[in-house]
Amino acid sequence: MQKRIELLTTVKNALKRSRVVALLGPRQCGKTTLARQIVPANSLNYFDLENPQHLARLAQPMQALEDLTGVVVIDEVQRRPELFPILRVLADRSPLPARFLVLGSSSPALSQQTSESLAGRIERITMHGFTLAEIGADNLRRHWLRGGFPLSYLAVDDAASTQWRRDFVQTFLERDLPQFGFSIPATTMLRFWTMLAHYHGQIWNTAQVAQSLGVSQQSVRRYLDVLTDLYMARQLPPWHANLKKRQVRTPKIFFLDTGLLHQLLGIRSAADLLTHPKVGASWEGYVIEAVLQTAQPDEAYFWATHQGAEIDLVMIKDGKMFGVECKRVDAPSVTPSMRIALADLGLERIAVVYPGKQRFALAPQIEAVPMLEALQNSQGLFGN
Repeated sequence: MQKRIELLTTVKNALKRSRVVALLGPRQCGKTTLARQIVPANSLNYFDLENPQHLARLAQPMQALEDLTGVVVIDEVQRRPELFPILRVLADRSPLPARFLVLGSSSPALSQQTSESLAGRIERITMHGFTLAEIGADNLRRHWLRGGFPLSYLAVDDAASTQWRRDFVQTFLERDLPQFGFSIPATTMLRFWTMLAHYHGQIWNTAQVAQSLGVSQQSVRRYLDVLTDLYMARQLPPWHANLKKRQVRTPKIFFLDTGLLHQLLGIRSAADLLTHPKVGASWEGYVIEAVLQTAQPDEAYFWATHQGAEIDLVMIKDGKMFGVECKRVDAPSVTPSMRIALADLGLERIAVVYPGKQRFALAPQIEAVPMLEALQNSQGLFGN
């Protein structure tokens, strides 16, 4: 398995140009491991805010931080939002003796403080679990089943991976949500999260979910936003073209990690996955997340009309619009939806990503692209 060299390089380059860098992502995705490759855990420049000794060192934060030089790491920074005004003062010094790498998951306090106290001084980098590019193409099936959280993916077997994800869900609901400032009962959120798993890859229906849970639509929207803010879910917005056709105007819902999706769907093995009714939706979400991480588009959407035409992913990059279709078939073919989307949206190209090994043209501006080739880079997805 490759080290996360590309991500490490991205963080190091950000630290060269920015006074404060925020490495954000879900708990247990590897942020701490990555940061310790930049600043060792035993260094005086490393502060873990879940470590009582480190918290004691920060009892007088200005005194603890102002004489440090080089890169200073503050892990789990959302636990001490009062540090952000101090970081602003330290980041404004000239000459600048230290730059700060802060690690955390999203929370109301973290979002507010980074926007207010560190506006114009902070660069944000979002981190997820292992990508397929990092763990190797030969491990695709295990990665799809277990997801990218390192301890889930690296577990000795599927049963151990399942147990880790079960514990992760419980800890997230019972400890993380209250710690991040969200006062939602664990049982209520578990019911909602499990229901969300059945909506994976589908267009969201707030009213239907609210009725099923017996809560208000406002509460349902809040629950979904919480899971989105904490990197558990993606709300893929619809693209609205200036057309006469009636277009879908509500988001599609995806889990960012298929391992957690499968946990909440009761999928425990590859055999369970391949025979489950949600296998197609799971594959679609897996490909979409992988493509977004690789292509890094400026904007991302899906497109659908009430007449049935749709495209799984619409990406805008460098002022051009591209389409992506996810097909778990041996030999993809052109569909009417692809032709309609190509004409109505003015797409440059459509890449039909599939599990095969051969790249071939399906029609003008429409090409079948092997998934592994698509994940190399945006050129691998759309060609030159």
